[in-house]
Amino acid sequence: MAEELIDTRLLEELTEQSQDLNSDAVRITREALAEYAQAEPEPEPEAEPRRRRWRRGSVLAGAAGGAVLLGAARAGAAGAGDDIMALQTAASIENLAVTVYTTAAGLPFIKGGNATVAAFIAKTTTQHTAHAQAFNAAATQAGGKAQTAANPKYAAVVQQMLPSIKTPADVVKLAITLEDVAAETYTANVAQVSTPALRKLFGSVAPVEAQHRATLLAVQALLAGGAPELIAIPTDAAKLPSAAGSVGFPDSFYPTKNASPISEGAVQ
Repeated sequence: MAEELIDTRLLEELTEQSQDLNSDAVRITREALAEYAQAEPEPEPEAEPRRRRWRRGSVLAGAAGGAVLLGAARAGAAGAGDDIMALQTAASIENLAVTVYTTAAGLPFIKGGNATVAAFIAKTTTQHTAHAQAFNAAATQAGGKAQTAANPKYAAVVQQMLPSIKTPADVVKLAITLEDVAAETYTANVAQVSTPALRKLFGSVAPVEAQHRATLLAVQALLAGGAPELIAIPTDAAKLPSAAGSVGFPDSFYPTKNASPISEGAVQ
């Protein structure tokens, strides 16, 4: 059996933590939106960058060291127009994720396949819907329009890949791409928006997307190793390798090289 297979006891933990992390994110997001609705523009950027690590138990929660909060020059250059574009682009990514997960949930090999994967897809769809609503609420509060369309760059990628999606592994591969670009984009946005409330908003959602990716990487490893039966709660621990667990967390610090530009999904 392939060495990269992950112990699905960790998959259970990741799924539970994703729900907990999303609950925390929803609370923080509501606080951020309330603050943003009342906020005055910052007179000066913060003098020093700050780093915040997001952890839940022993699991690195995605945006970790990658979310270097706010280089002073970049934050100072950001304005309301950039904020609105960043929020609209984020909403466009979430809209696409909802579409992809909803489509995946209706595929015969998902509906009639692994119950753990189907449950993850259902829960994740709900979370992405809530994230899109939060980003659009902030965009309209800032005087912009809500973004109801999908991200154009990645919508084209999805359309290109759809004809080749024949198995659960294909769905997982596509979902990993979307979750990764979401996490990288929101991690980068933390340093690009102009108010503490918006930094809190992006900083609360980025770890949830990173957690989704970690779970999907675990599922992908089991599928690639020819052990779909181990994607279960509980699973047969005796069949799992001793090195299980590392595949879900390939990055010590979350990268941002694939982050979407703030204008990519803005309303035209």
